[in-house]
Amino acid sequence: MSDETPVEDLSEDQARAELQQLAAVLNAANEAYHQNDAPEISDAQYDALKRRNLAIETRFPGLTRSDSPTHQVGAPAADGFRKIEHSLPMLSLGNAFDDKDVRDFDTSIRKYLGLKADATLDYTAEPKIDGLSLSLRFERGALVHASTRGDGRVGEDVTANARTIADIPEELENAPDVLEVRGEVYMSHADFEALNVAQAKSEKKVFANPRNAAAGSLRQLDAKVTALRPLRFFAYAWGQVSEPLAELQSNAIARLSELGFSTNPLMRVCKSPDEMIAHYREIEAQRATLGYDIDGVVYKVNDLALQARLGFRSTTPRWAIAHKFPAELAWTRLEAVDIQVGRTGALSPVARLQPVTVGGVVVSNATLHNEDYIAGRDSTGGEIRGGKDIRVGDWVQVYRAGDVIPKVADVDLSKRPGDAKPYVFPKTCPQCQSDAIREPGDAVRRCSGGLICPAQSVERLKHFVSRAAFDIDGLGAKQVEQFFKDGWVNEPADIFTLRERFGSGLQQLKNREGWGERSANKLFDAIDAKRQISLDRLIFALGIRHVGEGAAALLARHYGSWSKFETAVSGANIDDPEDEAWSDLMAIDGVGPVMATSLVTAFHQTAERASIDRLVAMLEVQDVSRPNTEGSPVAGKTVVFTGTLEKMTRAEAKARAEALGAKVSGSVSSKTDLLVAGPGAGSKATKAAELGVETIDEDGWLAMIEGL
Repeated sequence: MSDETPVEDLSEDQARAELQQLAAVLNAANEAYHQNDAPEISDAQYDALKRRNLAIETRFPGLTRSDSPTHQVGAPAADGFRKIEHSLPMLSLGNAFDDKDVRDFDTSIRKYLGLKADATLDYTAEPKIDGLSLSLRFERGALVHASTRGDGRVGEDVTANARTIADIPEELENAPDVLEVRGEVYMSHADFEALNVAQAKSEKKVFANPRNAAAGSLRQLDAKVTALRPLRFFAYAWGQVSEPLAELQSNAIARLSELGFSTNPLMRVCKSPDEMIAHYREIEAQRATLGYDIDGVVYKVNDLALQARLGFRSTTPRWAIAHKFPAELAWTRLEAVDIQVGRTGALSPVARLQPVTVGGVVVSNATLHNEDYIAGRDSTGGEIRGGKDIRVGDWVQVYRAGDVIPKVADVDLSKRPGDAKPYVFPKTCPQCQSDAIREPGDAVRRCSGGLICPAQSVERLKHFVSRAAFDIDGLGAKQVEQFFKDGWVNEPADIFTLRERFGSGLQQLKNREGWGERSANKLFDAIDAKRQISLDRLIFALGIRHVGEGAAALLARHYGSWSKFETAVSGANIDDPEDEAWSDLMAIDGVGPVMATSLVTAFHQTAERASIDRLVAMLEVQDVSRPNTEGSPVAGKTVVFTGTLEKMTRAEAKARAEALGAKVSGSVSSKTDLLVAGPGAGSKATKAAELGVETIDEDGWLAMIEGL
């Protein structure tokens, strides 16, 4: 369903069709939420659809349907429960979503009652508990029955279940002869967590949030199940009474407390919309520490005589409104920062939060994006846009929309503990203790452990056996994943010892499900066949970041053999631009500082280097075959091309030079033997002249290689 068309632009036919769709969606949502305790859409989505439905009906009153969601309260009582008709309807509340709605609520009441703007008008303000509404009927002090809201007129008889809740007294002293106490059944965060742990251990359904858990527990057909669930009850209203409880809402709630009911200690009397909104902010700030879920604040006119004058609309009272919290936002405390290592080696900070329900889901973890976002400054110390300077102990705002991963959106610096210290992002991988490197211009720090990092192992192993790498017949991603899970293969070298370890003895591959003696031996033979591997495939198979298939081929052609490649890369000094091995690596055309740094760093990691050495010890690495360069004037020389080539492409020129045994570099240095300069040569030609490097133009190059 789309709500892209503004209501004022809808035609009558469009409005009729959309109201039909909205009725179907919202009524199904009501049934899922109230009957099945399994919401199918978020509170925010539900509220938005209901507001649009009302807006369309307001513009086209003649199109209002008999099953209109604006005329519905809850959902019909479910089959399996005895039905109880409420003596007075259990209605829902209208909603306020911002401060303006609260002020408009006050204005509308004053207008209805004929009160001036400066006339005294008190309200109560209390947390809106996110649970299941329940009505308890007492006659002569004894609990007679308990019923759910149902559709507002008829509810489900859950008397036996309600009697198991400790907060609900079975006998009242000094109560009116007839008293219907109404309130909310809920479950605390701690009890919810313990219940879900127990459910998971028993392989039973786990609940998405405490509200679902409370509703599902109360609406059990077997009261014995309910008795095992830690349900609680807050009283906040009443239905039929044989005599008034008090003259004021606040005093009536105090009377319920005196009778033995739990009432919310955060209820306050407010004398203006400003006080109501201020109390809303205070409650919102405490939301994560209450120990139970709330989804807003309810305001009620305090004078019960005025409530009676104001009366009711079809489904809501005029004298009360629910000021809802943003469904996708909540404030809570940051208890710790953990670092998770992804399959590519990225170190991702995760906020461990005091649990809070956001968008219908209990959130205890949220992403913190990256180290700059946490620090509020970049690697040079400069402030970054969006950086928050987030510290453990801070109050943070959590954002969640739909199925998106929760994010820490903001921090309240006014509530920062005095001893809070800036978070220091780790420089080593928490999984394998290898250096965590942050490349220039990259916001992400990455583990350089590669093959030996547990967090990266499976993906690196899958890459190792991929088609462009070792391409072992019968050993694909699925098999590697299973072998890793079973502890058979933890690094590439383990693949080449599989026959030795699992080809005989008590634990054999042939005895595993899906394998037989023939298939096992076939795999072992395929592995042995790959002990001979070309240098370029080996380099690519190592899975070093930024070293793709093309780069591996460049490196293999440049160095020619594993021994030369390994000696050069492991001996290169990143911090010394004049270092011979580093300069030689950087001179390779197609190799830049990012790739070179990644390559050298990998070989400087003790653990990863040991893993590579164990692998190479089992292989016969084939040198790159050299072309016949007899008579070539550039064999063994380093050639640089610069400027615009007009008779061939740069790629053609480079390939031709390499075929003639030359090393093609992207920069001019003292090791450059020849510069081929076309128009627009620029700084490379200048530097070549300074170094005394032989320089020729494109025609000179073509003449030099003619006939070869």
